[in-house]
Amino acid sequence: MQTNAQTHGGKSRRDFIKSTATAAAAVAAVNMFKTPVYGQNQAPSPGRVIGANDRIVVGFIGVGGQGMAHVRSQKNDAQANNVALVATCDVWNKRIESSKAYIGGDCQGYDDYRKLLERKDIDAVTIGTVDHWHTRCTIDAMESGKHVYVEKPMTRYLGEAFEIYDSVKKTNKILQVGSQGCSDAKWHKAAEMIKAGKIGQLIMAQGSYPRNNPKGEWNYNIDPDAKAENLNWERWLGPVKNKIPFNADHYFRWRKYQPYCGGLLGDLFPHRLHPYMLASGNPEFPTRVVSVATKAVHSDRNTPGTPERDVPEHVELLAEFPSGLTLVMVSSSVCESGLIEQINGHKGTLYMSGNRVQLKPERAYAEEVEPETIDGIKPGEDVAVHEKNWFDSIRENKQPNCGIDLAVKVQTVISLGEMSERLSVACRFDAATRKITTGDGIVMPVTELKPITYGTLKLS
Repeated sequence: MQTNAQTHGGKSRRDFIKSTATAAAAVAAVNMFKTPVYGQNQAPSPGRVIGANDRIVVGFIGVGGQGMAHVRSQKNDAQANNVALVATCDVWNKRIESSKAYIGGDCQGYDDYRKLLERKDIDAVTIGTVDHWHTRCTIDAMESGKHVYVEKPMTRYLGEAFEIYDSVKKTNKILQVGSQGCSDAKWHKAAEMIKAGKIGQLIMAQGSYPRNNPKGEWNYNIDPDAKAENLNWERWLGPVKNKIPFNADHYFRWRKYQPYCGGLLGDLFPHRLHPYMLASGNPEFPTRVVSVATKAVHSDRNTPGTPERDVPEHVELLAEFPSGLTLVMVSSSVCESGLIEQINGHKGTLYMSGNRVQLKPERAYAEEVEPETIDGIKPGEDVAVHEKNWFDSIRENKQPNCGIDLAVKVQTVISLGEMSERLSVACRFDAATRKITTGDGIVMPVTELKPITYGTLKLS
């Protein structure tokens, strides 16, 4: 009997397969940051064309904790990125004044974002508002000729995601969603390896974003200066149907309450979902999403004076995609130990950790797939790097690392996960029709579900 080495002219089976790999695999392997020109052959929109050496003028809508983090980062790198910070907007006067003072110079403050958008000198805006204002601010900004960096989650509800998608395609503006993991090079390296066929057909991926906060996640400090007299509460509530009088706990700790946020699904899940779906090499809309959640620890009881949260403390999600890939994602605010971060293919598995990607072959394909460890991959998960990618994409007219084509698919998973958990159903999705159904038509009848939106449920 001949050995593998003898069969293939003295080469091992692995070496033989490597040396005879098809040109298609080589073509599929792309540079980790190479992206196509964005929005070709689309109608122009207002706003100037920005050249490679032009300064980008930036405004900020929403300058609370998250918004001010972007103000600080972009001011720190203003010279390197060739940007000018000129305007801020918020519903609370104190935040307007403090953000203006931090930026300095001739920075102007506004209590109505539409006034900021009227300025013709502003090229781009960073949106760090509460989740339920993301959509209106984003669409209005793009229609006024501004490029947009909007914090994750891109939208509060599913229908809004397609409103933004359609607006991006119409206006040809550059949209970056603030999931900075997408600018971590290891996920692009994983996508390169997967597209090159190194682990075979994708089977599953799993990831997690766990925390364990004994005093209840998002129970931020409440500033006693915030009052109904100096804060536009009605404007802050915006499209929310479950309107209540001014409530400082809701204002500062809004991620705990379903009218404004999906909780873990809206805040922590995007940090993992965006990179994992990017790493697949071919992000898809899901075909089916199921989610379960619990709220058994009651961690808010350890912060006196705060009400119990609406949102769960622990969430698990399973998503199925047309290619056969399944994705398991877990997030918790009461359990810090998570899953091993990995992407499984038919022939090998990628382990994702820190600045490393490690490929281990499946036992059955040990002679075909060569183990590989890539260390020292940079940059990591860095907001400043993600912001720079946005500015570079504006100048080069290319899709950024977390652009609309990825973001709309991720938001679909998030929103279907919320629907599944809150309605206790398995959600099927048809990307062609954008319809959500339950049942398979065989065992259970097919029933169409209308997406959750403002006013659909008591807490919306």
